[in-house]
Amino acid sequence: MQLNFTTFAAQSKVSSFTVSFCKMSLKNSINTQRLPRHIAIIMDGNGRWAEERGEDRLFGHFHGVESVRNIVEGCAELGIEFLTLYAFSTENWDRPADEVSGLMELLVDTIRKEVPTLNKNNIRLNVIGDMGMLPKAAYNELQEAIKETGHNTGLNLIMALSYSSRWEITNAVKEIAKAAKAGLLVPDEINQTTIQQYLTTADFPDPELMIRTSGEYRISNFLLYQLAYSELYFTNTLWPDFRKENLYEAIIDFQSRERRFGKTGEQIKEESTKS
Repeated sequence: MQLNFTTFAAQSKVSSFTVSFCKMSLKNSINTQRLPRHIAIIMDGNGRWAEERGEDRLFGHFHGVESVRNIVEGCAELGIEFLTLYAFSTENWDRPADEVSGLMELLVDTIRKEVPTLNKNNIRLNVIGDMGMLPKAAYNELQEAIKETGHNTGLNLIMALSYSSRWEITNAVKEIAKAAKAGLLVPDEINQTTIQQYLTTADFPDPELMIRTSGEYRISNFLLYQLAYSELYFTNTLWPDFRKENLYEAIIDFQSRERRFGKTGEQIKEESTKS
């Protein structure tokens, strides 16, 4: 039976002590020997969270930053090596101008404030996406933050900004075609490894676990190539309400699954016994 901390806390009106105990219990239920190396998250539900409170969508995005801080901290504490957050898609540029402008301002302000914390916690910032589409101020802040955190050796925080998987794959195909035309690649020798080397995620392992908040059951043009064998976890929790205990629930669920990669369950059991 999957633990559901959010429902439990809401229905029981438990004390802060009991809440803390439940959080610790969830964390202690995680097998630290079977952690996913890479977690990817579609942070969805900011707008609906704000609308439920009679506020504009930017209010939800502002509070979503608190969830980012909390989950980044949670992943770092557990020893997760890579965390990719889908922060802004190429399709998001089509949203109302005032929302896009507000999001970019929030991005710049957040990056500026968070760099000291990232360094303090040994977290390295990376960005994937079409950064050329970002406003100059946002682009410059990101480049500076990437440089300032480049020496860190802990959690790799990967922000997907102005990103879409179709854009990424299209660019990879173009670059591979150019290399083949220039004689740098032999078409018949192009394989999966070749393709991976031309993706924006070439320096990172594929995610083992993908989490999407807000109750939507789709991956929205996010890491289509890289999620081929990822375990998918969907939760009704809106992103501004998503906290460490929700992360723990997702990891516990992940650890309860049998990852077969096309093999049978019997084969996996035999391999596990041999190892």
